[in-house]
Amino acid sequence: MSKGKGIYRSRDRKIAGVCGGIAQYFDFDVTLVRLIYALATVTTAFSGVLVYLIAWLVVPSEEFTLDKPE
Repeated sequence: MSKGKGIYRSRDRKIAGVCGGIAQYFDFDVTLVRLIYALATVTTAFSGVLVYLIAWLVVPSEEFTLDKPE
């Protein structure tokens, strides 16, 4: 059973993979997503930290699968 398209925490992670997962879902550059997140966090009195922690708990982690060569 394959997983549907959804937001998953990425294995390309600096902390928990939340920004990487968002970047994969929307097909954005992960560095751009991290910069936007950092800017939004600083300009909103660091409320982005709380949002990130909640996303870390709620968003499932991307599962590691070994693809079989065809």
